[in-house]
Amino acid sequence: MTNLAERLKRKHFGHLEHPYRTLERVVERYLHPDSTLLDAGCGRTAPVLAKFAGKAKRLIGVDVVDFAPSVPGVELFQSDLTEIPLDSASVDLVMSRSVLEHLEHPLEVYAEINRLLKPGGQFIFLTANAWDYASVLARIIPNSLHPWIVSKTEGRAEEDVFPTRYRTNTFRSVKKLAGATGFEIVSFQYLGQYPSYFMFNGALFYAATGYEKVIGKIGALAFLRGWIFAVLRKAENLQQTDGTASRR
Repeated sequence: MTNLAERLKRKHFGHLEHPYRTLERVVERYLHPDSTLLDAGCGRTAPVLAKFAGKAKRLIGVDVVDFAPSVPGVELFQSDLTEIPLDSASVDLVMSRSVLEHLEHPLEVYAEINRLLKPGGQFIFLTANAWDYASVLARIIPNSLHPWIVSKTEGRAEEDVFPTRYRTNTFRSVKKLAGATGFEIVSFQYLGQYPSYFMFNGALFYAATGYEKVIGKIGALAFLRGWIFAVLRKAENLQQTDGTASRR
């Protein structure tokens, strides 16, 4: 991170709500004290899920990684998202942050989340937009190089960088997968943020800031913004017949 990039970030983006906070705010809106909240792809320490401690009856984190020894107030399951060891219709709300871009089999994951949700339950997720420049570059650059690149540009540990697939990262793909698994789209938005990938270089950050300003102001270019934020709802009167979704 350079001083110039940090100054530009404060000047041009300091007043904007970060997409991470947007996700948390909307989850809070749907959450009730008697709710069961599941974080699909919660991470080693379930940092987002832990923020809702005391705001829900039950907090459940699911991921394929090795978890920290203990996360107070959170139940952790080491499991693939296509087969989560929980009863059908046992969850009120599922959230996911920066996970869906990594899914190899998104149809199976959508179906599994639908199975877990109670009728009328919500699936709220924030994921990379396939048409964002960072996503386009990520599809060109081999996955084997991503850990090194992300560690240098963002400072994230290489072990926490996973292969990207971008199989549910456009409006068209979300609509198709939602319809195939018994979800209706409550809302779908393209969200922007500061150009985090260029925090290491002030000149590049300045150029990227201009780009972000343009696509942030012109509605027709909204599809180029960095994030997809969606709220899906499980239909209350639809019996899911997919084999993956109804096996329990």
